Amino acid sequence: MTCFKIKINSKFFQELTCKWCFLVLFAFVPAAMPSLAAENSPPFVQETITVTANKQEEDIQDVPMSITAFDGFTLEDRNITSVRDLTDYVPNLVLTNSGGETYARPVMRGIVNEVTSDVSTAMFIDGIPVLSGSGFGDPLQDIERIEVLRGPQGTLYGKSAVAGAINIITRQPDNDFRGKFSVDAGEDYKKEVSLNLSGPIFQDKLFFGLSGQYFDKDGWVKNGYTGDDENNNSYWYGKVQFRWTPVDDLDISLYFSQQEYDTDGGHIGLSQDGAASWGLTASGDREVYSDLDAYSKPKISAQALKVSYDFNNALNLTSITTHRLYTGNGVTDFDYNPVVYMHATSDNEEDKISQELRLSSNTEKMNWVTGIYYDEDDNKKNITYGSLTVNRDLGGESYALFGQLRYALTHKLGMTGGLRYETQDKYMQDHATGGNSFDDTWDDIAPKFSVDYAITEQVMGYATVAKGFRPGGFNAKSTNSAYDSYDSEELWSYEIGAKSQFFENRLIVNGALFYMDIDDMQVTETLGSGRKYITNAGSAASYGAELEVSAKITPQFTITVNAGYTNVVFDEYQDAAGDYSDNKAPNVPEYTFAIGGQYRAGNGFYAGFNLVGVGKTYLERTNTYERDAYQLINAKIGYEAENWDIYLYGKNIFDEDYSNEDATYVYYSDPREIGVKLTYRF
Repeated sequence: MTCFKIKINSKFFQELTCKWCFLVLFAFVPAAMPSLAAENSPPFVQETITVTANKQEEDIQDVPMSITAFDGFTLEDRNITSVRDLTDYVPNLVLTNSGGETYARPVMRGIVNEVTSDVSTAMFIDGIPVLSGSGFGDPLQDIERIEVLRGPQGTLYGKSAVAGAINIITRQPDNDFRGKFSVDAGEDYKKEVSLNLSGPIFQDKLFFGLSGQYFDKDGWVKNGYTGDDENNNSYWYGKVQFRWTPVDDLDISLYFSQQEYDTDGGHIGLSQDGAASWGLTASGDREVYSDLDAYSKPKISAQALKVSYDFNNALNLTSITTHRLYTGNGVTDFDYNPVVYMHATSDNEEDKISQELRLSSNTEKMNWVTGIYYDEDDNKKNITYGSLTVNRDLGGESYALFGQLRYALTHKLGMTGGLRYETQDKYMQDHATGGNSFDDTWDDIAPKFSVDYAITEQVMGYATVAKGFRPGGFNAKSTNSAYDSYDSEELWSYEIGAKSQFFENRLIVNGALFYMDIDDMQVTETLGSGRKYITNAGSAASYGAELEVSAKITPQFTITVNAGYTNVVFDEYQDAAGDYSDNKAPNVPEYTFAIGGQYRAGNGFYAGFNLVGVGKTYLERTNTYERDAYQLINAKIGYEAENWDIYLYGKNIFDEDYSNEDATYVYYSDPREIGVKLTYRF
């Protein structure tokens, strides 16, 4: 590709100019190909999505909160195959790089999930809560829609939704028999095969759904000591669903899923400063020098029973019972050198059951939902890390009562109030150092108040005040009594926003401004030994903005824009190593954005592109280490027939390196991936 020959000193502006040249070229492909538009072109309107953000069905444009939703069609268009991919297209949401394939840390509006703590952004897959980092790297299969709710959602979603929530809803089987088979091949010998089947067993009464996926890809981190690939990755996934509707008003669904990974190490190496402090050799450019045959073999199994009964057209009772088990064992060389210095083994388990029972009503003037919630955790940590040995059980129980009501005072003005009381009991039993045991209880009340007003038929404005809460807990790897436990985190969030639709729904513009006052913010502290513990900052403040625009320019061409800005500063935070007041919170990018377009002709031609950007990010509390802003280009072009599609796609097609390097490690970013995907529907 040839870009304009303008002499610019800044490498950033040179790269950005080149990428914009690509976007402009791609954007004018539709204009240069008018003959491709057939008479059966897509309709010149945009369909809005029905969501269940408030645990009731509503049009997304009528929900007074900052929310992004994707249906299955959009997920395929943007080649979103995992939660990691999803974050490219959601304002103020990123997953930080933890160096592994199955763990990830969500950061929403500046509130960070630390790997060993309760998450700050809760995720639910068909109602199954995923409240730890093990699951945010999982693939997406047979999805009906995904909803990303920004801002505290504690009233309806509980303790782990202090920053927001992600709802993943898979497709429900019905009387229509349908299937889809996909084959995907890409760089680094990527191989992926997927199959989805669903349909009736007995017409109108009993239905089934099957999903399966196999993935295999060679590693792109090399081991300079052995000559092997360091992070080969493969997994398989399977899901079975049965749906029973014995009578018209009763709907019962039973889910079973299983996923197993087999990876060789991770995408992490020893940084320059880490090597200097340990007297070892620093890792190279996606190259380590390990003498240990590393591996990781996590397994995730989940089961759920959902029962829904409609008493009448307005009143519904729903029960969701879930179980999720994560087991993981592995060996890692954390010195990344041919020496026995910081070798680690792990054999961990996270076992969770949950039960929610809720009653809801939806009438013309009033919508309400109320319910009870219970969960129980039973986790085991067996770890050796250098000279450290950990053998501990951690767990606890949580109970909650919640309710939320919206009342339409007039046909334009509505008010919403909600309240949740939740108590969390936790314990930690140490089996390695004399049998010490710890237990504690944290509880909180999380209110929410919102007002929405239809300014015109096309524009709705809203204002919301809500409280978020994340309970305290125990550090599983603690060898220092000062770090055995950490306190709960609380915040008050203030948000104003607007949702608008113009030109017969061809242009949708949604935006929000927010401010959060955070007390006892949970953060990671790294000691001189390199061990990381969760502790609390004194206080912090987060403020920012979000904008989402979708414009149907022609029946064939759609442009989308989303952007987010977040600023999080410690008001008061100090420890024995220093004072970090007025510093930026770590792992929070200054901004995120995505600018893209999709062209779909009536004769089957399809092209899509996206420019994704992430702002400068500080990597630890002293603000000494940082990652520069970066931009990525993703693109997809292909042909769509009635029953089959074929696409050529590229992710990070300019092979941008956006690795993180801190005081100890470098976390390598994913390289470019070019591939071909063929899908057959029946």
